[in-house]
Amino acid sequence: MISIVIPIYNEESLIGELLKRTVASLEQTEQDFEILFVDDGSTDNSLGLLLQAQKNDARIKMISLSRNFGHQAAYTAGIDYAQGDYMTLMDGDLQDPPELIPEMFKLLSAGDFDIVNGYRKSKTSNKPKGLFSWLFHKSFGKLSSLEDVEHIGNFSMMNKSAIAALRSLKEKTRYLPGLRHFIGFRNTTISYKRDERESGDSMSTQKLFALAFDAIFSFSKLPIKFCLIMGIIGIVTSFLAGIYILLSKILELSPLGWSSTLTSIFFLGSIQLMFLGILGEYVFRIYRESQNRPIYFVREFYSKQVKNMDNEMV
Repeated sequence: MISIVIPIYNEESLIGELLKRTVASLEQTEQDFEILFVDDGSTDNSLGLLLQAQKNDARIKMISLSRNFGHQAAYTAGIDYAQGDYMTLMDGDLQDPPELIPEMFKLLSAGDFDIVNGYRKSKTSNKPKGLFSWLFHKSFGKLSSLEDVEHIGNFSMMNKSAIAALRSLKEKTRYLPGLRHFIGFRNTTISYKRDERESGDSMSTQKLFALAFDAIFSFSKLPIKFCLIMGIIGIVTSFLAGIYILLSKILELSPLGWSSTLTSIFFLGSIQLMFLGILGEYVFRIYRESQNRPIYFVREFYSKQVKNMDNEMV
């Protein structure tokens, strides 16, 4: 069976088209399937439309989270509840084409690969949010060991072995493209053009920045190495400055006033505050892991086979 995990947040205007295209694509595989929607605290009628559609198609299932836990947490809930031997991760905004699912399944079922990633070829949007996304992926690609991070996102399909490996990772700070890279396995890509979002609510700039920080601090050691390198540079600079000041005193060339001293103090103080901020990010993430709180809470699971599992947690 194939499971499709689709997180949704206020996708009321896209539900009909999303279901139509996804069901049509899955039926081409000639396999049993389930479409598992994860409602991440939507405030519109997205869940109501899905419940209406479920009356006519029992293969549609919904997980309603108790509040908005975020994109990666919603995916995690779907991964935990999915029952298929193959699993596809796909955003609910139709920027990733469901029509690629049969081709992804064909590659996996042949047995040569364990993971098929969607490889985005589209150009960067001119919108500020698109620019921020492009800058993040370019920077993250340089800072981490991940390959083609600017082209590979959540859209993917995995077989049973890769699914089990992904489920075994329990950290609270999650970036799924990075986690898929971490588990390894045999993987390949399918190229596609990512369409612009036509309607609905996209991820806010604040959440995009939060996801970017989670990705960088989880999969790159450069921030902490940056502190060490800057510290070494500061020590060397201070040593050279000390020699310069000593020679200036001997040659009576030392500058008048305290402006140079105050500038040095301000510079070094700013560097120290920046270092404390970087270290604080790591400490906070360690603290969050030590709390061991659930990544999400399920308010209700809607299925014609399993009904009303209230207050479940993972």
